[in-house]
Amino acid sequence: MSTAELKPTRKSLLDRLPVSSHIRQSVGLQRTMLLIGVVLCGVFVLAAVFAPLLAPYSYSQISDGDGSFPAQAEPGGKHLLGTTVGGYDVLSRVVWGSQTALAVIVAAVLMSIFLGVFLGLVSGYFGGWLDRVLVVIADAIYAFPTLLVAIVMSIAINKGQSGFWGGIFACGFAITAVFVPQYFRVIRAETIRLKAEPFVESAQVVGASSARIIGRHILSNATRTLPLMFTLNASEAILTLAGLGFLGFGIEPSSASEWGFDLNKAMSDASSGIWWTGVFPGLAIVLTVVGLTLVGESINDLNDPRLRGRKAAGKGGPGSTPGAQAAIAAEVRGS
Repeated sequence: MSTAELKPTRKSLLDRLPVSSHIRQSVGLQRTMLLIGVVLCGVFVLAAVFAPLLAPYSYSQISDGDGSFPAQAEPGGKHLLGTTVGGYDVLSRVVWGSQTALAVIVAAVLMSIFLGVFLGLVSGYFGGWLDRVLVVIADAIYAFPTLLVAIVMSIAINKGQSGFWGGIFACGFAITAVFVPQYFRVIRAETIRLKAEPFVESAQVVGASSARIIGRHILSNATRTLPLMFTLNASEAILTLAGLGFLGFGIEPSSASEWGFDLNKAMSDASSGIWWTGVFPGLAIVLTVVGLTLVGESINDLNDPRLRGRKAAGKGGPGSTPGAQAAIAAEVRGS
């Protein structure tokens, strides 16, 4: 046997990326659901990034060269999705609203990840009194509803009248406070498990520092579930922001576009048969949350070798051959 045959094949970067690798593993209905979720998430991200190019008007624009926009105009003509009671273009508000939602995800979920991962690594690796204190605090935070904390934060930061950054950080800090315990407990449990593995003990024997062991040996292995948690918490962040806006504690329409605020203003329109002011912002929330949820649930299924093996068997895809099924069975036994 030649040396080339013994050399393991290294996967390309595309095959190692979370979503791309899961698409290659999926088959049948599972792949369809994952692709739908990826498409919905892709549309959401593209709309947020290219909002200045895609939106026909600014989020706060109520007039153009022809004069003021008509209030509650039906869809069609210059206003493809109609206008609101304030004269805002619905299509523009929906497109610009995706930018606000993406900003909340970045501000809230990423802060939660960094803080939760750091605390989980430190708590799980060093243990002792620090671990006990952090666990008690994490359990206590679960008693606070996300939306209630967000309302309190909004009032404390900007007296309930949110500008763009005030609304983003009010919602971001609230979601961070609630989501940190989730990341903390997951990373802590993985760190405790990995700390007992032979490769970590070997690093301790040769005199590696705690910072090097945590950063080089534990961090990469303890954070494999983060893509799943990110997608699920991102959808929760969007719902929290929409809830703030719907209750009147969100971002003012002159500062940014926000789907929840538009739904609040559309409540009185519904009884008058003016459906377009509420349907399209609500549809944007539903489709974005559904897309993130489909991606997250698909990643969760594909990360479990038992579920991956059952869905693949008999589909003609990965895992349908005897050799692939044997590999999956070995993976299950080793997990």
